[in-house]
Amino acid sequence: MGKVSELSQLIEELNRCGNTFIGISEDLKNLFSGSEEAEETEPKTKVAKETPAKAPKKEKTLSLEDVRAVMADKSRKGYTAEVKALLTKRGINKLSDVDAKDYAALLAEVEVIGDAG
Repeated sequence: MGKVSELSQLIEELNRCGNTFIGISEDLKNLFSGSEEAEETEPKTKVAKETPAKAPKKEKTLSLEDVRAVMADKSRKGYTAEVKALLTKRGINKLSDVDAKDYAALLAEVEVIGDAG
């Protein structure tokens, strides 16, 4: 087998592996985002450029962990003071003291921290 033929086979294998990783990452994203119901289909092995079907959006119930994840991300990006200020503005010292009904409002405020505009 010549070097060009061997290189061609390696490139094809790398392409298949990449497509497999993309399919797995999309499945994991869908699983953890909760935006789609679990599909009982074969794992995707090829990248298809298709528009997802528009389904009516369900109102996702936010959890403390959802808000904490976004706040921790902003804090890691250097916005710790701003994150703490949002809690202080509400008269609390820690995130676990936030009432569950206020998660959406708090999350909306946190998400704009550091956004230019």
